[in-house]
Amino acid sequence: MSVDSPAMARRDGFLLAAATGVIGVTFGVLAEEAGLSLAKSMAFSALVFTGASQFAAATVIISGGTALAAVTSGLVLAARNAFYGPSVAGRLDLRGWRRPVAAHFVIDETTAMAVTQADPEAASDAFWFTGIWLFTLWNLGTVLGVLGGGLIADSGAWGLDAAFPAAFVALVRPLLGTPTARRVAIGAAVIAATLIPVAPAGVPIVASAGALVLARRRRP
Repeated sequence: MSVDSPAMARRDGFLLAAATGVIGVTFGVLAEEAGLSLAKSMAFSALVFTGASQFAAATVIISGGTALAAVTSGLVLAARNAFYGPSVAGRLDLRGWRRPVAAHFVIDETTAMAVTQADPEAASDAFWFTGIWLFTLWNLGTVLGVLGGGLIADSGAWGLDAAFPAAFVALVRPLLGTPTARRVAIGAAVIAATLIPVAPAGVPIVASAGALVLARRRRP
């Protein structure tokens, strides 16, 4: 994907942030269902700020999993953001206070917006514009979801429990262009599906990371 102008990049970044904010409402509903207060949910979204990890942790709690399983699941999913760092840092001029703030903003969406720009200046503008709007709308969505969550007796009946997995699949789909990536995805799915009926909540997500090890061993 390439972006023709800063204006188009900002448009795409805002639309991406708005869609993510809607998913943030879903997280807020699930957080309320998991027993988190408004303050805890707000702190969760503000300090963690990575949807996959937040959904994983909330889902584990709702499913009856332990706090350790919830935290571990979140950490495994959040680990991918560390690999985004070098790609983003190479495109942005980060000094002083901008470095820790930028590190907090390094997620799937901001990375995608930054690395697809034509030059460092456009990359920096797309990264910060998208990141600020994402952070704002994600946290606003969380608040709205928690406040409205009490009005929904069963989030599953509304299909809210499937909203983030569907969005995550759409996000991952473009990354499956190589045989290795497809092997990892299929292997992770098989491991998780096999363990779901017998393992405690959260364990299948953690164990599915083993597909990465298997894929590396198969490489020449």
